[in-house]
Amino acid sequence: MSHSEREGDHRGGTDFLAERFEAHRSHLRAVAHRMLGSAAEAEDAVQEAWFRLGRTDTRQVENLGGWLTTVVGRVCLDMLRSRRSRAEQPLDSWNPAPSAEPDPAQDALLADSVGVALLVVLDTLTPAERLAFVLHDLFGVPFEEVAGVLGRSPAAARQLASRARRRVRGAEAPDTDPARRRQVVDAFLSAARGGDFDGLLAMLDPDVVARSEAGVTSGASAVAAGATSFAHLAGVARPALVGGLTGLAVLLDGRVERALAFTFEAGRIATIDIVTDPERLAALTVELV
Repeated sequence: MSHSEREGDHRGGTDFLAERFEAHRSHLRAVAHRMLGSAAEAEDAVQEAWFRLGRTDTRQVENLGGWLTTVVGRVCLDMLRSRRSRAEQPLDSWNPAPSAEPDPAQDALLADSVGVALLVVLDTLTPAERLAFVLHDLFGVPFEEVAGVLGRSPAAARQLASRARRRVRGAEAPDTDPARRRQVVDAFLSAARGGDFDGLLAMLDPDVVARSEAGVTSGASAVAAGATSFAHLAGVARPALVGGLTGLAVLLDGRVERALAFTFEAGRIATIDIVTDPERLAALTVELV
């Protein structure tokens, strides 16, 4: 920001500041939307950035657009961490949180522009990985500024983005062969029934993430260990389409007690979404195959 701009900001007060903020709103909304996957939550993040701007002496801000981008990044990072702490990782995790006013049209536009596969992968990243990838790879924010948002070194921010980028590249070339996906699920189910830890590892991506209402488990060893402890449920599980995704349905007394939906990378299971809540199960379309 030039000296004259800073002086104008000082003289113009709130109206001038609001005008300059509005000039950046669409960009900030795009950043927040890709960070959070929800139009409603993105609006909340942008609004919080406006509140913080109002509490800041903008005469000290050299680049308002860059400053606002980093502020929105910090707000989104906090929201993602809060979402994880509450284990809110539903199957349709790019939709708005229940407390937010949904905007299906905007969320559909995001899915179309970014790709459903990428949205699924973004939800498997840690909040720090997601922020590093979105800010740097999608919006060109330098790693030095990304590092400032994360409170880490530029080298650490670069490493986070690199890990995220590897996952995204897998999403850009997903395993779309239904027969192959079914073979992987059958092998996973067989290994789970037999408590075959090595067999489970062979079907899991090293960075697999399993999500449920109870929390999130990351890494092939941890997920495989969890699967072996549910061998009794694997015995009554059947291959199914869960919300249109390849998965499993656990049947008790003829009803679906829980559902598992999988995504795949390079012929292995990359994410497992586990639904046990009766209301969420009732809202899912589960079709045995």
